[in-house]
This record gives sequence, C-alpha cells and structure tokens, in this order.
Amino acid sequence: MTVAADRLSALRGELARRGVQGFLVPRADEHQGEYVPPNAERLAWLTGFTGSAGLAAVLPDCAAIFVDGRYTLQAKNEVEATLYEQRHITETPATDWIAKNLRPDQILGYDPRLHTVPEIERYGAAAAKAGGKLQPLETNPLDAVWKNRPAPPTAPVVPHEVRFAGRSSEDKRREIAARLAEDKVDAAALTAPDSIAWLLNIRGGDVPYTPLPLSFAILRADASVELFIEAKKLAPGTAAFLGNSVTVLPPDAFGPALEKLAGKRVQADSGSASAWVFDRLKAGGAHIHRAADPCVLAKACKNEVELDGTRAAHRRDGAALTRFLAWLAANAPKGGLREIAVSDRLEELRRMGDHFRGLSFPTISGAGSNGAIVHYRAAPSTEKTLAPGSFYLVDSGAQYLDGTTDVTRTVAIGEPSAEMRDRFTRVLKGHIALATCRFPKGTTGSQLDALARHALWQAGLDYDHGTGHGVGSYLSVHEGPQRISKVASTQPLLPGMIVSDEPGYYRAGAYGIRIENLVAVVGVESEAAERPLYGFETLTLAPIDRNAIEPALMSDEEINWLDAYHARVRDELTPLVDPATATWLATATEPLA
Repeated sequence: MTVAADRLSALRGELARRGVQGFLVPRADEHQGEYVPPNAERLAWLTGFTGSAGLAAVLPDCAAIFVDGRYTLQAKNEVEATLYEQRHITETPATDWIAKNLRPDQILGYDPRLHTVPEIERYGAAAAKAGGKLQPLETNPLDAVWKNRPAPPTAPVVPHEVRFAGRSSEDKRREIAARLAEDKVDAAALTAPDSIAWLLNIRGGDVPYTPLPLSFAILRADASVELFIEAKKLAPGTAAFLGNSVTVLPPDAFGPALEKLAGKRVQADSGSASAWVFDRLKAGGAHIHRAADPCVLAKACKNEVELDGTRAAHRRDGAALTRFLAWLAANAPKGGLREIAVSDRLEELRRMGDHFRGLSFPTISGAGSNGAIVHYRAAPSTEKTLAPGSFYLVDSGAQYLDGTTDVTRTVAIGEPSAEMRDRFTRVLKGHIALATCRFPKGTTGSQLDALARHALWQAGLDYDHGTGHGVGSYLSVHEGPQRISKVASTQPLLPGMIVSDEPGYYRAGAYGIRIENLVAVVGVESEAAERPLYGFETLTLAPIDRNAIEPALMSDEEINWLDAYHARVRDELTPLVDPATATWLATATEPLA
C-alpha cells in the first residue's frame, strides 16, 4: 500500500469511527489565505497535491480531487489516479460530484473553520440534492490520523515602523472604528492576518513568502482591539508598541469572545471569515452584519509614505533584476544554464539589497515549453536547459520592508522565430495599452481588461489568466479588492492602489510569454476632463527584451512609450549597478526606432 493509500484508509477509518461517511478537505486554513503553514497543509498530506488551491472529497468507496486549470497537469503528476478522480473545479465542480456520489442518508462532514459560508451553502445544497446531509464536525478527523503533524508556527511578531507604514496604528484604528460607528456596528471580527498586520502595524513570518502573524482580532467601535495570538510570539517590545488599547489574548479565547457579543451588531466578511465564526456569533446571540472586511479598501489605497517606499523598493529590485539579465545575456549563449540555478542566481542578487526580507512568491523559472505552464514551479525532475531559439520566462518578486515587488520578463535565448516575435510584440502592445490608459473615476479593472487583450484578439489569440492583481505594501503579493480581469468586478480603481499589468501568451509544448510591471493608480490632470481622471504610474524598472520585438507591428506611440520607459530605466538604474551591467544596460535600453 502506498503512503497516499495508507493515509486515505486511515481517514476513512476515523470517519467510520465517528459515524460519518464522508469528509471535505480544502487547501485552506482558518484564515482562508493563499499561503498556509505546514501544519495546515492537509490537502497535500492526504493526496500529495502541493498546489495553492484545491479540494478533496472523500466517501467510503470513492474520492475526488478538484483543481483549477493552473494545476491540472500538476495534479496528474502528484495525485494517484487509482485513489482520486481528478476533476477540473469549474468544468466538473465538487457540488456536482457530491450530488452524484453521496448516497441517501449519508453524512458528509466538514471542518467549519476551513470553509466560508458561501461554500457551505453550496455543498449543503448538493448534499441535500443527493438525499444526504452536510454536517460540521467539532474537530478535524484528518488531524486525528496525521502522524507527526508539524507544530503551529511560532515566528516572532515585530513592529512595522511608521517610517515604512506611513500611519500609526492608532490613526488607522480610529478611522476604521469611526466607519463602523457610522454604520451602527459595535464590533468587527477580523480573520484575515494581512488586515490585522496592516491595522496594528505588525509583521510576522508564520507562512511562506508573506510576513503575516497568523491571528484573529475583534475591532470595537471605540477603536480598541482584542488580538488573539500566542503571547510568546510577540518579540520584545511588541506588546508595548501595540499600546494599552490592544489586549492580547490566546487564540482559543476567540470563540468565547465572539459568543460574548450577545446583542451587539457585529460585522464579519462572509467571503473571508470561516463558517465557524458565523456559527459562534449566531450561538452567542449577536446581530450579524455581513459586509466586507473593513480594513481591505483602506489597506489597498496606499498612503504617500508607502508609495514612496515601494518606488524605492522597485529601484533596488530593478537593479538586482537588471544585474541578473546582464549576467543571463553573458552566460546563456555558452549553454548549460538550467532553470533552478538561474532562479537561484536571481534570488542571490536580490538578497544583497537593503531591507530585503525574502521572496514574495515562489519564482516561476520556465525555459522553453515550461514557460507555457502559467504557474510552473521548477523541480529537478522537470527543469530544462535554456536552449538557443527558445524563450525563457521568469516571474519573480521580493519582500522589502518598504514594499513588495512582482515582475515578469520573457527573454529570447538566441534568435526567436518570426512567430515568437509576433506573439511577444502583441503581448507588449497589450501591456502598453493598459499602462498608458486614462480612465474616469468609477472605472473598474474589468472594464479595462480588454485593452490588454486587444492585439492578441486581432490574431485570434488570448490568455486564460487575469491581467492584473492588487499588491500590498510589505504584505501579500496578491491583494484585493482591486483586480484587472475578464471576471466582473464592482470595485473601482482608486488612487493609491497598486496593481499588476501582466498580459501573456502561452503555446502549449512550445513557449510562454508574459510581460509584467506593477503600476500605481494616480490622478491625471486634464483641463478638458469633465470628471476626475486617473491613470497608471509604472513602478517596475527593468529592460524589456528588444531582441524579441517585431518593430513593424508597433505604432509610433507604442515605440515612443517603450523608448521613454527604457530611458527612465537606464537613468534610474545605472547609478545602482556595476560598470559591466551599466554597459549592458545602455545597449539593452537603446531606442527601438
């Protein structure tokens, strides 16, 4: 029996002992974040699947794993097909599978700490359709059979200085609390660690790539906060930094605290807070006000100190990336460079920069056909050599005390084909169209998305991922509520928001192309404008490969934008790099015309 089969059998045995026939295992923890600590990697432990999104459903005589299009190939490689049916989560959703496979009178269990209310409503309807029942479990049966489960993380929690944050925690708390009071809300239950980190000006290290202290909080309308976290995690001086208006309590006190809000109007976000939070509030007799996390929008609109910080971080990051690109240009023609060693070199260069605190996500280092896998992760068994006539795609970023970066460059190794130049240029045209766009106040990212796709659409081409995601300030590299995507959005783009501009094109089995800069939403002066006008300030500084461009496809305006961008890159980065890199940079940023 394989390890995966043994674990699945152990889980089924525990379910039978509890009188439950099935169980749902999401790739989520109690905070519904993108990254989870090792002790919460339940889906990976059970199935072997290590992607960042997915769900397993287990019944006595069958089981299935559901992943999205990013991870279908990965799931095939990591999950035993004899144990789990492998399903595309949107084409064959878990609700359909549950309705088909759950038998009448069977109980499908779930851990309410790991699912949101909308999820439970969908799964409950599917179970009812099958004649069965969806039932919350007091404790997680998988945890009961997980031998040698890692301990919860205990990374130190430290203050995030006002010189980086731009505003004191007291100032933020008073602003958010005043909004709660206006809405006649007595308290807000906060379960997203990045919101708590932003509100209290603290940072931690409990999950990979994002400086989060895993915790819960209750913000009162008087601006006081109860912070539920292990006190031993607070580094010396952090408790004093938090001040008297922040009370530190152990994590297991969160449930009782929610139940004590009897008769109070309590705000909670059904999109990010777990069903367990709503269960506790309901059990305690609170009046639940379902609304967005009150910190999300304020956190997304960066203040001037944060914007200045991210500009500085992008200059240092751009210098590191430019040193890497110069090194790549000198060494790739010699042959022998492979994906892992190349990305390690880039990380090494970033580590030399001031305020560096780690990568902001696992680097996507894809040579040739691996670049066509949108969320590719190089491994010894899959990595390729950077070969002549191919594209190399590197999507990477870093966490600095003053900002978070995320940048993608696609580099031609040797001479690209005419088709490769055409596709690269169409992606670049889409990038420029978005970067140069002006739009009136109230415009959403979904209204701009087509601009980035237009040049590809004209050739019958497209890409399946979003065009832009929000980015935090020494926080999550993927941050809402702003986004640029085909998916409809009601959130307007507002000044201070940082978002990515990253159109792409992917030819399966051949190559991938993505050009990504981060941009900030800024006000634009125009005497003719009849309403407030916004645009984008490009933050990322790094050359775009001129050797992959087909100039005949570019308009004069697009060429002027590229030349001006390259002139800015050259002027701002030359003082920050070594002489050899500066020489390469001068050539790499020559005018295209």
